[in-house]
Amino acid sequence: MTGIINFETYVLSAILLNVTPGNDTIFVLSRSISQGKTAGIMSVLGIATGILIHTTMAALGLSIIVAKSDLLFAIIRYAGAAYLLYIGYRMLRNRRSFATDDPTQRKSLSLSKVYLDGVITNILNPKMALFFLAFLPQFINPASTNTFLSFLTLGVTFTITGSIWCLILVSFASAISAKLKRSVKLSSSINKACGFVLIGLGVKVALTGSK
Repeated sequence: MTGIINFETYVLSAILLNVTPGNDTIFVLSRSISQGKTAGIMSVLGIATGILIHTTMAALGLSIIVAKSDLLFAIIRYAGAAYLLYIGYRMLRNRRSFATDDPTQRKSLSLSKVYLDGVITNILNPKMALFFLAFLPQFINPASTNTFLSFLTLGVTFTITGSIWCLILVSFASAISAKLKRSVKLSSSINKACGFVLIGLGVKVALTGSK
């Protein structure tokens, strides 16, 4: 493949990295369990969009700015942590179930909002920018005349492998959650638990954000 070296090794590495539990995995599982399969899918699409944005930034050299500025890195990290805390708090405030069969009890779910949450939480993770800046160039031929295309190809590959894995998680998590949520009381407890998980993730991001 023009401009790319050891592509098979890259694909294997991408798969292994994507199946390793991380912030995106926790976010997708929380959304799938608390709000159902559709919300989980939209979260995956949002995260995929965020990854492609990070890839583009790395290809254009913009990620270097984040890598060299401790202040900018900290600002992005704390903004991401704050947004996760906000999403978790929003889940705790929601007293209605998204999974109930009674339409009169189901609070409307904005899929565009769920998608946007996925995009923002991924973009506001400065470690993603540093990861792509350090990882992708290892599989690009230094003599290549079109490194931008090589970056995008590798980024899209990483996005596809990650999205497939996340969609598998969405399917299992939402199926199990749907059975548990037949009880309105249990459904409310699950939603709150997912809210606390995202709040915990936000705290973790804020406290363990060194480069």
